[in-house]
Amino acid sequence: MTQAVGDMSSPVRLDEAHLPQIGSIAVPTYRRRQNPCGMVHFGVGGFHRAHQAMYVDRLLAATPLPPWSICGVGVLPGDARMRDALVPQDGLYTLTLKHPDGVVETSVIGSIVDYLFAPDDPEQVIETLAAPTTRIVSLTVTEGGYNISGATGEFDLSAPDVAADLVPNAIPRTTFGLITEALRRRRARGIASFTVMSCDNIPGNGHMARRVFTAFARAQEPALAEWMQLHTSFPNSMVDRITPATPTDLADEVAARTGVIDRWPVVAEPFTQWVLEDDFSAGRPAFEAVGVQMVTDVAPYELMKLRLLNAGHQTLCYVGYLMGYRKVDEATADPLVQRLLRAYMQQEGRPTLAAVPGVDLDVYIDTLIERFANPAIGDTIARLCAESSDRIPQWLVPVVAQRLDAGGSVRFAAAVIAAWTRYAEGVDEQGEPIEIVDQRRDLLVPLARRSRDEPLAFVSVPDLFGDLAQRPGFVEPYTWALARLRTVGVRAMVDELLKDSA
Repeated sequence: MTQAVGDMSSPVRLDEAHLPQIGSIAVPTYRRRQNPCGMVHFGVGGFHRAHQAMYVDRLLAATPLPPWSICGVGVLPGDARMRDALVPQDGLYTLTLKHPDGVVETSVIGSIVDYLFAPDDPEQVIETLAAPTTRIVSLTVTEGGYNISGATGEFDLSAPDVAADLVPNAIPRTTFGLITEALRRRRARGIASFTVMSCDNIPGNGHMARRVFTAFARAQEPALAEWMQLHTSFPNSMVDRITPATPTDLADEVAARTGVIDRWPVVAEPFTQWVLEDDFSAGRPAFEAVGVQMVTDVAPYELMKLRLLNAGHQTLCYVGYLMGYRKVDEATADPLVQRLLRAYMQQEGRPTLAAVPGVDLDVYIDTLIERFANPAIGDTIARLCAESSDRIPQWLVPVVAQRLDAGGSVRFAAAVIAAWTRYAEGVDEQGEPIEIVDQRRDLLVPLARRSRDEPLAFVSVPDLFGDLAQRPGFVEPYTWALARLRTVGVRAMVDELLKDSA
């Protein structure tokens, strides 16, 4: 992939000019700017840089002069921070992998060769997208970034930024507006459509991307939406690598250990997986040559990850926080939490899954618990608890519904949702405040508190929980767990739950 050169002496600023001076860690040895970018990525954060950009770095190192380097794009005001970090470094950054046994690997990733902040120059972003050399446009815009209305379940045309982009001759300021305008120009110029490749943790993320982008286009110009339906590919994908928010001391740690001064380094676990549907409008790189699993059907892998890993994170985060833990590995090391994790995965999550080609689910579950327990990563429980209203409906509610439809028990999943309710009150068992980070905080916190008198108040929001509040198979274990959380506390509730379910 990369190779180390020279030797470590004095601190070195990370940019293209100083690469030859970095001797302590692996650096790119390929020509980074030989060709125009073949990929444009929206939502350059820690996960993208630890995952997709890492795979592309491997690809660039393996293939002479491939046209597949990445141009990152930021759309939100907060993305100015990434611009200010990456542009002075010519897109370079360090990726540190921390193994459970204490081994630490750091390398410089070179696949991002440009970064555009759309508010600075939206026209430049559109023309970059419209260029015939751009063949893949990828996304990590989070579960909430697809602008689905909680009330209708459809693309929200009334959202202020979207509505502003739909005004005739408006200068686009959303991801939807920028990408759709670029596709309009490509169509007018006789240029083939690029592929829109979602890499977000959403069931059927490619289907979701097709749905929202064509909905936006249809509101502007129905003929463009029809053209996109015919010519634009939206492959589904499953992505996996635990990547916590960059710790505040990581830059200092990297500098002390390697001598490299990086404005915004990334840390991740060694494990990585990318399963990708082989459906591309304008060609693709040889992803399979660098470890990507190219398949015709992503769904089995996607459901495995969402219902075991992602829902497993939800299983531990609320009870872990209420028990007083703040790091994921510390909570996972608690035998009670680990037993709850395994019980949910084996008894409720796993039965909703079909066979997954090439995967032993027993081994997969063991590996997940080992990954959660990795103390070197320092993943925080607060990260897992954030934006729960985007996560629980996607990851856990479908498990509950499918289990109930099959006549199965949902004791563990119901207890997890009860723990979320208790957490969402915003006060822990010691009376200390909990910072609730959720776009629906103003709805959730009052409902969680109201559930002390009206036990089903929290779970009676249809766009979050469907009809679960009307289903006895869920209501009974949920109200039991919620009552026990408030009378005997989280640890005793989990202990009773596991004993009763043994």
